[in-house]
Amino acid sequence: MKLIPHKNPAHLAKEVVLAALRYSHLPDSPWEDFYLRQAACFVSIKKDGSLRGCIGTLEPAEPSLAREIIRNAQSAAFCDPRFEPVALEEVEVLRFSVDVLSAAEQVDSHEQLDCKKYGVIVGCDYRRGVLLPDLDGVDSVEHQLEIACQKAGISPGERFDLHRFTVVRYDEDWQP
Repeated sequence: MKLIPHKNPAHLAKEVVLAALRYSHLPDSPWEDFYLRQAACFVSIKKDGSLRGCIGTLEPAEPSLAREIIRNAQSAAFCDPRFEPVALEEVEVLRFSVDVLSAAEQVDSHEQLDCKKYGVIVGCDYRRGVLLPDLDGVDSVEHQLEIACQKAGISPGERFDLHRFTVVRYDEDWQP
């Protein structure tokens, strides 16, 4: 049975950031099965088509998907070390999306990947890099792996473990 949310997850993420910026109460967690289950997710924020913040989890860190979205929305807006914290005056021009992840599975070779369908996790020792699927400008598995390895600090030619996962992406235009 596939669970379909009634409330757009991207709208929930945006409401969380707005509430935090206005120092008001965070929105209530939706009480439908879609949000009550445990699932990992990434919250991405874009401004003028460019990344403005992105934080997520590869395994659930909260008791529900709703709490996972709330946590990751705040982190993407205020704690992504690559960007300054989001300001109230820019929220209306920001675009939010939420990627809900499947469980990751180990793969033996890059032939088992598709950069449009699968996200990747590369790992070597304690270093790990992640790249979501179907990203603008990432049109090959080789490019996807290159970016993930770079994020992990894995040198070209260095051996690494490889996992893949799928996502269901909810952007602000998504409707049930």
